[in-house]
Amino acid sequence: MKPSPTGAEMQRGAAPRGFTLIEVLAALVIVALGMLGVIQAVTQTARNGTYLREKTLAHWVAMNVITEQRLQPSPPNTSEASDEVELAGQRWRWTLTVTQTSVDSMRRMDVAVRPADKPDGDPLAIVTGFYGSAIGAPGTAAPIVWTGSEDDGGGNGDEGGGGNDGGSGGGGSGSGSNQGGTRDPPKSPIKQPRPDPDEDAE
Repeated sequence: MKPSPTGAEMQRGAAPRGFTLIEVLAALVIVALGMLGVIQAVTQTARNGTYLREKTLAHWVAMNVITEQRLQPSPPNTSEASDEVELAGQRWRWTLTVTQTSVDSMRRMDVAVRPADKPDGDPLAIVTGFYGSAIGAPGTAAPIVWTGSEDDGGGNGDEGGGGNDGGSGGGGSGSGSNQGGTRDPPKSPIKQPRPDPDEDAE
């Protein structure tokens, strides 16, 4: 008669226990949720990259329109204009709106740019610029005229050059001592030495 196996022998001879169907399904659900989050993050990053690229191109188109208007010899008319251009293999629609500012020599230019296949009213970029005729025409150097009172110095040739202390006129070309020339700095008073109290006591 064969002896019955002990508990240790029964554990060594038993087959290894695997995962149940519920545990496998729970693991698959966790992995699927994690992968879904990763896919959404990658998709959002790709969309942001595309949006930033299109917004940058639209901004370039608007800056080109403003630069072209600034290089014109005459200021743009206060009206609204629109046209299409091609940049980076894509068609863009720009709309220029020119308005008059409170300064007579300055006009405001607002340029809205969107893709040509997108509906109106949803621009990707809006750039504002100004056209000022007081600055001077392109390619020219307009001198700046400074005006001031007669007491500010630098008397011109029509005022003569006579000063209060006898400066020579010189036929209207010289400058007076108080108006045109440089003034001497004020002299500081000479300090007298104090008497020594020990000497007075003696």
